[in-house]
Amino acid sequence: MNPVLFAFGLTLFAGLATGIGSTLAFVSKKFNPKFLSGALGFSAGVMIYISFIELFVQARESLTIPFGTTKGYWITTIAFFSGIAIIAIIDKLIPSYENPHEIKNITGTPDEASKKRLLRMGVFSALAIAIHNFPEGLATFMGALSDPTLGISIAVAIAIHNIPEGVAVSVPIYYATKNKKKAFWFSFASGLAEPVGALIGYFILRNIFSDSTFGVIFAGVAGIMVYISLDELLPTAEEYGEHHIAIGGLIAGMIVMAFSLLMLA
Repeated sequence: MNPVLFAFGLTLFAGLATGIGSTLAFVSKKFNPKFLSGALGFSAGVMIYISFIELFVQARESLTIPFGTTKGYWITTIAFFSGIAIIAIIDKLIPSYENPHEIKNITGTPDEASKKRLLRMGVFSALAIAIHNFPEGLATFMGALSDPTLGISIAVAIAIHNIPEGVAVSVPIYYATKNKKKAFWFSFASGLAEPVGALIGYFILRNIFSDSTFGVIFAGVAGIMVYISLDELLPTAEEYGEHHIAIGGLIAGMIVMAFSLLMLA
């Protein structure tokens, strides 16, 4: 098989695994605030763990190569907080709805303001995950080109850890819209960023994509994910359900992501 097509096929497989996670949004036909609370906590755990354990560490390692240990660490930290600043500004610019930090009617069907907040949260998560998947897709593609056996291992591991990322996108969108197709396609689209990243990287960026750009992007995305988790996912999880359900979901998300990253080791 053509090595380029093989590498692209692996990247496509890994990216579209977010669609598997999206199906978990459909397990309950009726609105279940405890399930939503646990799922949002789970999503926050996935994002926080991957941000600090994988993305920040990879960013620091990449930036250490061209800039050295101290300067590379400084740039990583600045890029991380820049990501937080960027998403905070976007958060302020996008109109919020009445009392966006107050969830009403938590024991029944969400009211209109709550639905709009959940939809906004799901779109933000999709954006952050798509940005994260873009350089990840490029890395998977290039790794498969250099070593097909290594490429298969990386693709399988990334596919597994893309499943909970699909949950992070689909659950809030599903409960906001009750539209399974919309929840699935938003999740599916965030995963498409991986093969798109592979194609753009191969045809356009392969000559200019460096350790420094890779590091800055990963550190910035880590900041974006942490902000979304702390400002959107966790507060909403707490308000929809019991404190221990939200925290239990958070820990479960971290455990699942830790397992998927161990498969990469």
